[in-house]
Amino acid sequence: MPLVAHNALPTFNRLRAEGQLVLETGRAMHQHIRELHIGLLNMMPDAALEPTERQFFRLVGESNPIAQFYMHPFTLKEQERGDGAAAHIAKHYQSFEQIQQEGLDALIITGATPTHPSLADESFWEPLRQVVEWAEQNVTSTFCSCLATHAVLEAVHGQQRKPLGFKRWGVFPHRVVDPHHPLVNDVNTLFDVPHSRFNDISKEQFEQAGLHILVESEEAGVHLAVSQDRIRWVYCQGHPEYDTVSLLKEYKREILQYTAGARADYPRFPDNFFSPLIKAILDEFRLMLQSAMEDGQDKPLFPDELIIKHLNNTWHDTAEGILANWIGTVYQLTHHERNRPYMDGIDPRDPLGLGLI
Repeated sequence: MPLVAHNALPTFNRLRAEGQLVLETGRAMHQHIRELHIGLLNMMPDAALEPTERQFFRLVGESNPIAQFYMHPFTLKEQERGDGAAAHIAKHYQSFEQIQQEGLDALIITGATPTHPSLADESFWEPLRQVVEWAEQNVTSTFCSCLATHAVLEAVHGQQRKPLGFKRWGVFPHRVVDPHHPLVNDVNTLFDVPHSRFNDISKEQFEQAGLHILVESEEAGVHLAVSQDRIRWVYCQGHPEYDTVSLLKEYKREILQYTAGARADYPRFPDNFFSPLIKAILDEFRLMLQSAMEDGQDKPLFPDELIIKHLNNTWHDTAEGILANWIGTVYQLTHHERNRPYMDGIDPRDPLGLGLI
């Protein structure tokens, strides 16, 4: 079922232009179809704020349980914002206080770009802890992406992420290690996931926290894990929401940092993503760029148009399937809870007999 455009957020028009069905509030269907209200705590920096918003809205809108989706984006006021992002947030986002008052069925927490070695020193640390504490008591399930996973594991389980000593960056093969769990039901048992991070929570740390691992990679480590009740908290270290061009844009941003003197070395290619043809195009661009910088000439334009048509996406269908399974499970739990009184004798780890334990 579709997203419902319950406000003037530009993301809804962008998704319509892509061909996705988005209903106006007055056209929403109410016959025997329940609404699901899903929060998006968007902690991404300004440049990635709206793209991340679109990516998660798209994944939710493409899932197919019997519900209509009302998305409720919000952020943390403690994070510094530029004028453009601040205006977008003020016009289209809700406050956490509004979210608390109105309630949510599910919550997605995005990653963020840290500025300190310790997450506890970040401006978002304490307000994020407050959101996590509220979600634990008031939300059926919370889906944490990348840095949000690191933050929640440290805040709740005392598991601090560890520096890798390099940037784990690219697209990596993963395998499902528990094919019977509802979140990975009927998805490919071997699939790709993009990663982009300097830090890691190891498999041993996930296990020490008492979490159940669903998907892992020999090279990239644990991607997907869940809490002991198998649904209330969902953790992923990768970026299943990434667009086809996300890693290319990130590579381009790092080149801009190099040309601006913000980094000394020229960025390496993301792993397992660019084809030999794309690498040849980018190698030629690098030679032209460095020659222009040495000679004080105008810098060449980045060859976006030459590259984009040759990029491949090898992760989106599985990401869509996992998000659909997650939302479907949330729907079953919330629908069940709201249509029956609590009954003694039900295993709280598996209230619907969904095979979660």
